[in-house]
Amino acid sequence: MGRLKEFLRYPRSMPRLATVPVAIFLAVAVFGPMLAPYDPAAQNLLAVHQNPSLTHWLGTDKLGRDILSRILAAAQTSAVGISFVLAFALTIGVILGAVAGFLGGLVDEAIMRVVDVGQSVPSLIVALAVIGVFGTGFWIMVIALALAWWPGYARISRAAVTTVLRQPYIEALHVIGASPWRIFFIHLLPSAAGAVLVYATADAGAIALTIATLSFLGLGIQPPTAEWGQMVVDALPYLEQHPLEVIFPGLALTLVVVGFNLLGEAIALNKTPRPLPRRLLRLIRSEQLREAV
Repeated sequence: MGRLKEFLRYPRSMPRLATVPVAIFLAVAVFGPMLAPYDPAAQNLLAVHQNPSLTHWLGTDKLGRDILSRILAAAQTSAVGISFVLAFALTIGVILGAVAGFLGGLVDEAIMRVVDVGQSVPSLIVALAVIGVFGTGFWIMVIALALAWWPGYARISRAAVTTVLRQPYIEALHVIGASPWRIFFIHLLPSAAGAVLVYATADAGAIALTIATLSFLGLGIQPPTAEWGQMVVDALPYLEQHPLEVIFPGLALTLVVVGFNLLGEAIALNKTPRPLPRRLLRLIRSEQLREAV
């Protein structure tokens, strides 16, 4: 049975491995600014466009700022932006979706038609429209992205609530006299939140990429705050002479996006039933025959 238990334990370890790049990103976001060798905003015009060295491990940019320090500080900027966007989008989406699934009728129709309109427009277009009306800034960007992302969470939340409402224990709660609001807040809302959090994990990478895109366009994080998209656009005029100034922040952003996508895919696959492989079936049969003998 030892070999069989080891085989069964292996697939469950895959989501843990997928958390490694995300854990590294979060650790850098928390502790990176404290470990940065220089002030990310400190300029030194006597040391512009330096190549990587022992003094500046990743070199310096056009204003003599240390690239490594700015990359570490930008991780915190992205992590804070992702956290606020997900917090606002999840709050709006989960509550409205749960209310639509719980009340049904005209309320459900009204909310879901708004959701349909929101999902029919690309998230970046929604964000650009909000920023175009209200201007640039960190909080404007957060609100714009939250408005772009909540419709998807509302649809998932509604589906989760309608599924739970069909369960026998919900009918039993009605029979014993539980109030509708108690059923909603204690049983339905947590189920909806749990279902949405799985998708939010994968969306974190897309949100990080959108934040970088808006900053690249000059509509997101404003200088001198360190942000990967802003670092890339600052270095683009010097791409041929100093390509590393573009490669390093671009690589950091790529690793974060891929890490969150891998984590979301691993969680989804871990929750999806899969057929047993032939090797496992042979192990099960051999163990059963051994126990029978």
